[in-house]
Amino acid sequence: MELYDILKRLCGQAGPSGYEAPVAQTAKELLTPLMDEVSIDRLGSVIGVRRCGKPNAKRLLMDAHLDEIGLIVTGIEEGFLRFAPIGGVDPRMLPARELTILTRPEPLFGVVACLPPHVQTAADHDKSVAIEDLRVDVGMTQAQAEKAIPVGTPMVYRENCFQLAGDQVCGKSLDDRSCFSVLLRTAELLQDADLDVDLYIVGSVREEVAGTGSIVGVNAVNPDWCVATDVTFGITPGLSVEQVPSKLHGGPAIGVGPNMTWALTDRMVAKAKAHSIPYQLEIMEGHTGTNGWHMQICLEGIPTSVVSLPLKYMHSPIEVVSLEDMEHMARLLAAFARDLGKEGV
Repeated sequence: MELYDILKRLCGQAGPSGYEAPVAQTAKELLTPLMDEVSIDRLGSVIGVRRCGKPNAKRLLMDAHLDEIGLIVTGIEEGFLRFAPIGGVDPRMLPARELTILTRPEPLFGVVACLPPHVQTAADHDKSVAIEDLRVDVGMTQAQAEKAIPVGTPMVYRENCFQLAGDQVCGKSLDDRSCFSVLLRTAELLQDADLDVDLYIVGSVREEVAGTGSIVGVNAVNPDWCVATDVTFGITPGLSVEQVPSKLHGGPAIGVGPNMTWALTDRMVAKAKAHSIPYQLEIMEGHTGTNGWHMQICLEGIPTSVVSLPLKYMHSPIEVVSLEDMEHMARLLAAFARDLGKEGV
């Protein structure tokens, strides 16, 4: 499995929160050869299971979300689209940005309008424009736009992903399709393993707005343990190690804090050391901002671990991850799953 090829397939699909059907279908196709059974639940999440065949086997669930941040059309003025954010959109990223407008049956394209520097005031140069003041230009008249683009139509950044120098990959929606790619690689590493737990892999929906996909998935599977995989902040210019403790090429970041069950954290660290897998510790003193926060309180409570992939420029169209970190993360998750039933937690 080539991780870069998988990323291109997943990130090439548009799937903002609540509208994940295209990326969920692709995720299902990629997961099916690695699992005994794969389905899409009523909310739209992909759920695959690899059964170990042992009686009364316990269940391990690993989750990564499939949705991405996006925009939604709220109105049309003189042919230009008004819009609101879906998830944590940074308004500084929007002027002059190319967008895919998810009209049916075929998508349209637009650009976020911007003022040329020649006509900006001195004050304009030093501030970002509020989302409610921005408009999308689709090249249409008012009548054409009203006919072609219903209010409520979602939009996403147009970019796919591409490779930078070395092993780094740049693009939109790497949060969190990079981690779903890691779970695919984890399942591949475990294909010939004699597991003693039933392994569930979930590509959940709606994480960027509420985390509801993971909640529904955990309630359906009723696992004994959960591992939430997501991205975390990697060090970039302007950020110090004191502000952001994780870095690219440092390996996966193992979460430490009240959202994580200590015994699972200890097992993650022990497996990383035993298999010489580079890792980092991420202190997460409160809400982790991941599906792990919701998964731990499903049903009667689920012991949960959070493992994160360092990523630069989060919630932008130019997110960057390391393929090497992805491989190390997959190997750590595979080591965690092996002999889990026998060794216990």
